[in-house]
Amino acid sequence: MKIHPKITPIYQTSVFKFEDLNELELYFGEPGSRYLYSRNGNPNSDELAAAVTQLEGGAGAVATGSGMAAIFAAVMAYCEAGDHVLCAADIYGGSSALLSQELSRLGITVSYVPFADLTTNLPAYAQPRTRLLLCETISNPLLRVIDLRAAANAAHALGLKLVVDNTFATPVLTRPFEHGADLVMHSVTKYLAGHSDVTAGAVVARTPEDAARLRQIGTLFGLTLSPMESWLAVRGLKTLRLRMEAHCRNAQAVAELLVRHPAVGQVFYPGLPGHPQHQLAAVQGAGSFGGMVSFRLADDTTEAVSRFMRASQRFPFAPSLAGVDSSLSYPAGTSHRALTEEQRQELGITAGLVRLSVGIEPAAELLADLQQALDAK
Repeated sequence: MKIHPKITPIYQTSVFKFEDLNELELYFGEPGSRYLYSRNGNPNSDELAAAVTQLEGGAGAVATGSGMAAIFAAVMAYCEAGDHVLCAADIYGGSSALLSQELSRLGITVSYVPFADLTTNLPAYAQPRTRLLLCETISNPLLRVIDLRAAANAAHALGLKLVVDNTFATPVLTRPFEHGADLVMHSVTKYLAGHSDVTAGAVVARTPEDAARLRQIGTLFGLTLSPMESWLAVRGLKTLRLRMEAHCRNAQAVAELLVRHPAVGQVFYPGLPGHPQHQLAAVQGAGSFGGMVSFRLADDTTEAVSRFMRASQRFPFAPSLAGVDSSLSYPAGTSHRALTEEQRQELGITAGLVRLSVGIEPAAELLADLQQALDAK
């Protein structure tokens, strides 16, 4: 009896069997025709990679064990010992820690480029062995929006590759390949999986050659994602468009409430007309602005942040983002903790900065909770 499941089963196996040596030779002679060992490939991780490739409009991808593994794979696709990386100063703290603390041990150096110079003054930071520019579509945590086409033009003029972390925007809002990117990576843990129950990453390549290189890196470094996590992530992807619509709608309402509240000193959200990149975000994000909102309390102190956290009931303190349930994070104490106080101040990550991951709950409930938490003394 033949079985034709609508949903791909979970291939929870580390190894696959061969009938004879002829079948083994077919595995090596016809790549992709069979499976040997799940570190090399598994139907579930391949399904996730194919799904993210399709969403981003790329040529191929590798699914990895985390977003950090995805960043590592992206850098290693283009760099070796002695090479140099340019990285946006406004970037996830884990990314900068990987570059500064670990890849430096492998002989790969990094320079950080202020946001204003990413598209207008990149040659000032380049070196003879600079290989790539790494940036985020929407930066973490201050939600600056980079002009991807201008960044791609600036990088390519110097012979560099553009690697874009598209985690905050997702391909629902922005597809960086359409703006000239060479690699696009995601922390699948966040919006793509969407339910705070998966740890995963993915890197998508614009060309088949880069896709093959990524797969080799994933296999040889052991970055490959497990079957169960892959299956869960694929399940989450099925509702990505619906979830992003709700995330964006609720985040817009939250940002507009925060702007009006006297306890809030500054709000960072691309959907607000006063945001410096509002018009760019509207075009590049197809009229939507994402589910992340950051704000600085008027009382720019840790004590004020703690009072707000204790008072809020619908935004628990959880140092991650993008689940269906709302949460908040404290960048100075979590994602950007490894930076010095001077570096945080330079980036605008002050004591009173709070980052909200706005979920898909009824907006009225979220707004009521924020109002009472901000009113609390």
